[in-house]
This record gives sequence, structure tokens and C-alpha cells, in this order.
Amino acid sequence: MNFSGKNVLITGASKGIGAEIAKVLASYGLKVWINYRRNPQLADALKELIENEGGSAAVICFDASDEDGFVAGVKTIIQSDGELSYLVNNAGITNDKLALRMKMEDFDTVIKANLNSAFIGCREALKAMSKKRFGAVVNISSIVSESGNIGQVNYSASKGAMNSMTKSFALEGSARGIRYNAITPGFIATDMTDELSDEVKKSYTDKIPLKRFGESRDVAEAVAFLLSDNSSYITGEILKVNGGLYV
Repeated sequence: MNFSGKNVLITGASKGIGAEIAKVLASYGLKVWINYRRNPQLADALKELIENEGGSAAVICFDASDEDGFVAGVKTIIQSDGELSYLVNNAGITNDKLALRMKMEDFDTVIKANLNSAFIGCREALKAMSKKRFGAVVNISSIVSESGNIGQVNYSASKGAMNSMTKSFALEGSARGIRYNAITPGFIATDMTDELSDEVKKSYTDKIPLKRFGESRDVAEAVAFLLSDNSSYITGEILKVNGGLYV
């Protein structure tokens, strides 16, 4: 894939899907800024892995839901590299429980971590990328943004709003050459799914037309495509990466 920009910030990138996105984008020649909030050891280990494989990486610490921290982080990147070419809003949390038992604090915490952080990132990217009239943003949403899910009223609300917000940012950014898209992953194999029993895994995969969980790399390659010049005429789209589970 071809990239006209030179660097990318990935929030929540020290582990899981975020870490895989960082590795894939680094393999395509981008300098990846690995954002973390609490575990510098994981972030540093990922940076070392990327560099050992010939890639370029840097580590940056801030809470993506904290406006001042995010703004300062983007400023640091621009001071270092002279620009911010791409952004992946990946940071997020869950706090699952049935709606009848969900307190406002449970709802607000997830909205702040998932939706507010993405808004701050999208806005700051618009400011930074407008100077070169070039850039692309990918927001990592979820299949539950489209399908809903029992026990995830807060999470599905945060991701559903993220989808709508992505479209609005795409409209505002288009005149400045900045593209915004989102990805809605389905069931992706992670450390959490590894802990499920074979019976539970089968109950899930039986519902998936492709009959398997996705891999983190499936999501990462989709991110790379949406950031790359290969998708230069795509903006405001919500790309499903779910094995056909919700079509």
C-alpha cells in the first residue's frame, strides 16, 4: 500500500488490536506513535519489537479522554516530526452490566473513554492536518454500534455515536483534504476470547458465516487500507470487519 504521509498516532496502542495496528502500519513504512495510559513496559516492548523488525516507533503517554493531555500529545508529535499525517482512535473501555443495574457513572465513564476521546482526537487531527490539507483518521468502533448487545447499553451508545460523528467529521474535513472513516470489528481473537471454553467459542462461531473469529491483523490491515492512498476516494464510510456476522 502507498502512503503520502509519514507518521501515525494510535491511541491505546500498547496491546491487543492497537498493538497489531502499530506493527502493521510500521511494516508499511510509517513512523508509529504508540500511545499508552498506564503500562510503559508494554509500550516500550512494542517499540523495541517494531524497531528490531526495521520499523520506526516512538512512545507517548497520555489519557486519550483527557483533553489537555491529548492536545499536548499531538503538539509533542508535531514538534518532533513537523506534522501528524494519520490518526487511529483505538482507545476504549467496557463496563458491562444490564441497563436496570447501570448507574450514570457506569454510563458516563464509558462515553468519556470511548466517544469523548475520539472526538478530541478527530478535532485535533482536523486542526493539525489542515495545515498541509492532507490526512486521514480511522475510528475503531464495534459491531455492537450497529447491532446492539445485552449488557452493553453504554458501550453500544458510545460506538454508535462514534459512527455518526465520523460521518460529520468526514463532511467537515473533506474541503481540507482530510478523510475520516470507521471500522466496526466483530468477534476478534484476543486474550479475552482465549479464556472462553470451546463450547462457548463454538456457540459464537456457529453464528458467523465465515465460521471463525477474526484476527487482530484483519482489523489492522483494514485500518492500513483506509489510511493509505489506495482509499483516497473513500471518506465517511463505516467498514464492517466481522466475517459476515452482521451484514
